[in-house]
Amino acid sequence: MPNQDLILLALNSSPILDLMQRALHAAGYEVAVAHDRSGLNKSMQEAIPALMIIGETFAEQDGFAISSEMLERFPTLPIIFYADKDTTGFAKSVLKNGLSGYLYPPLQMADIVEEVQKSLARARRLGDWLRREVRRTTSSLAEKAKISEAERTKLEAIISNIQDGVVVMDEHQRVLLVNRAVRDIFNLGEAEVNGRSFGDIISNADMVALLSRSSEGPLKYHEINFDDGRVFNAQFTPIPKIGAAVTMQDISYLKELDRLKSDFIHTVSHDLRSPLTAVLGYTELVERTGPLNQNQQEFLHRLQGSVQHITNLINDLLDLGRLEAGFDTRREMIQLDGVLKYTLDMFDSQVKKKSIDLAVDISPNIMPLRANPIRIRQMLDNLVGNAIKYTPNGGHILVSVSMQDKQIVFKVHDTGPGISQEEQSRVFEKFYRATNAPDGVTGSGLGLAIVKSIVDSHQGRVWVESTLGTGSTFVVLLPAHE
Repeated sequence: MPNQDLILLALNSSPILDLMQRALHAAGYEVAVAHDRSGLNKSMQEAIPALMIIGETFAEQDGFAISSEMLERFPTLPIIFYADKDTTGFAKSVLKNGLSGYLYPPLQMADIVEEVQKSLARARRLGDWLRREVRRTTSSLAEKAKISEAERTKLEAIISNIQDGVVVMDEHQRVLLVNRAVRDIFNLGEAEVNGRSFGDIISNADMVALLSRSSEGPLKYHEINFDDGRVFNAQFTPIPKIGAAVTMQDISYLKELDRLKSDFIHTVSHDLRSPLTAVLGYTELVERTGPLNQNQQEFLHRLQGSVQHITNLINDLLDLGRLEAGFDTRREMIQLDGVLKYTLDMFDSQVKKKSIDLAVDISPNIMPLRANPIRIRQMLDNLVGNAIKYTPNGGHILVSVSMQDKQIVFKVHDTGPGISQEEQSRVFEKFYRATNAPDGVTGSGLGLAIVKSIVDSHQGRVWVESTLGTGSTFVVLLPAHE
């Protein structure tokens, strides 16, 4: 049966064109001849040939340039190049341009048919290989798509049934996935949120603040408060190559328990202070009733010290209760560096007693602060006092005040025992003390809790940077008054 493959000849009129037509017709091929570029383009549009033979020069244009143009449009089209004579450079150019073969004089009909058959056979093998690869790749992609879809369905089912709120976002904070808990927390209903900016969907101020802090890296503790009294603890976790995830846990009951505990402590402390004041007063009167022997005087002084210690503890609890209740409303213009000088003067004798090298670095042009001077002094006393308390004899302390982006930065660095990474997030809790506190160093565990409450009430931030064995640095940021 004759072969019906179409062979397109892009050759100038010449005896070789007639020879190729006769040879290909005799071999059973269908032949089309293009006499110029427009005829060539028309032939390619009407029916893509199985093979094309092009001359070194066609219609006064370079055959290699036309071949490259055809291969860009039809990458699998086999092209045989014809040249008037054979040269080494000609053969290299044919291979370099990705052509199937080449012909040159002297030619016989058998030479033409043989080269065409070889090129068509090579093209068919390439086409068969491409079809097999396409089928294999398509099958593999389809299988992966099934697995991926099954895994996604399973993941969505798991996340949807988690009681905690979960939001997954891309690198631009556009929502990729939210679970039912988040929809209930923010009353989103069934609104379509995928692809939308998370900040546009959520108007809660605390959540907006969390997103604005996301550039700082992972965040483990960030409270989200609602007008109806609900409180959630949110975490922000970056996910490489995806974006980030926000998870939320309802801690409303924990906050209520903490409030009840604080109310109880505040009530008990208030009720205890009056009798303790009376006890302390009567111990002072005992010495006036008559002479006491040495043992009686020692016991009385110990009693007075214990009562004074309990009274100080109760006063701290009452201060903390007032701060947490929001009663600290007094504000006036103060200079932090000026208040700091009073604190340093108060601790001067303790610094000298322990031979501590205390350095002070106060930057010029510290901006004023609108704050409660009594509370700021209390904050400074606690931080500087702790540094002196935990720094060993002969140690070093650096106290500094500087400005950073219209914020006052107060730092206290000591060379004490340091705080472990696990305990650093808890040192500002009430009654919590680090497990590696030196023997003989006493404390109620309320000083840093009071510091945090004071800083929070002034819209500031406080944290600790510490390494075991080398010391700690407490950092306070307070907004300056403009």
